[in-house]
Amino acid sequence: MAGTGTVDTSEELAVLVRNDFIESRHAGSVVVVDPAGKVLFSKGDPNALVFPRSAMKLFQAMGIFSTGLELSPEFTALATSSHTGSAAHVELVKELLATGGFTETDLKCATEWPVNKDMLKQVYKADGGALPIYHCCSGKHAAMLLACTHEGWPTENYLDRDHPLQVRILEAVEYLTGETITSTAVDGCGAPVHAMPLVALASGVAKMHAADDSTPLGIKNSAEKLFESMLAHPWIVGDHGEPDVIIMEELGFTAKSGYEGVFIVSTPDGTTVATKILDGNLRVAPIVALQALVRAGALEQSKLDALIPRLHTDVYGGGKVVGQLQTTL
Repeated sequence: MAGTGTVDTSEELAVLVRNDFIESRHAGSVVVVDPAGKVLFSKGDPNALVFPRSAMKLFQAMGIFSTGLELSPEFTALATSSHTGSAAHVELVKELLATGGFTETDLKCATEWPVNKDMLKQVYKADGGALPIYHCCSGKHAAMLLACTHEGWPTENYLDRDHPLQVRILEAVEYLTGETITSTAVDGCGAPVHAMPLVALASGVAKMHAADDSTPLGIKNSAEKLFESMLAHPWIVGDHGEPDVIIMEELGFTAKSGYEGVFIVSTPDGTTVATKILDGNLRVAPIVALQALVRAGALEQSKLDALIPRLHTDVYGGGKVVGQLQTTL
């Protein structure tokens, strides 16, 4: 059976320390590439296949916007969002759908309860339930629907692997990664997700930065607008207090998390890190990614140290800080 890296090919990337005792060890792989895709730093197996999960939204956006679809910066950021179902996010998704004459009933993503606590309370209070619009990927799905309308493609089956939109997205993925995709699965939201080497995930994002007028699928303009929109509206991409949002707010680096331990960060010049925590635990992925950028010379240690307190690394015991998540790069 095909799969991601193994325990033998992975390396320890971080530990959780509680009262001077290492309670947990987190293994996986991490790789940093320069703007040309050359490997600057790695640990573990940079060639291990991974499902990028929501980190693939940057690639999906290249396929979506290759149709010529034009969206406002807010809606462009929403196309990459892994939101929490907050009231503000839900309203944005409804507004985006309305621009194409759609309603939330047109969304084909899975149903989900809001992760945002305030919105969850509202739903319970109103005796509501799980809905597609609360799904963290509903913004991406709304953008997919609009892209289909822009091209005159059918919308009722836009998640099928052989739908023109999904074929276009696969074309963008293979161009940017330089890989022929051999493993595809159904992501949590229902859209296809493609396996790629971890290093190809990083170099694919770097290639978006390096795109020029000769780059196919209009990637140059799409990528420029995408990165600008994400950095201008970080909270739309996730939610206030999320690690990828904090990184965009504080460092001005594009960042995106993906379930099962995937995290990418890309500097303005295209230096990009991708990490995969082997057991799927996301809590250490952001600090591993940032420490790898330090090791590659793309981030100052002092800037990372100043950011660490906001990245949920403290370990609590009895309501007091008794330890810390620490990288071992």
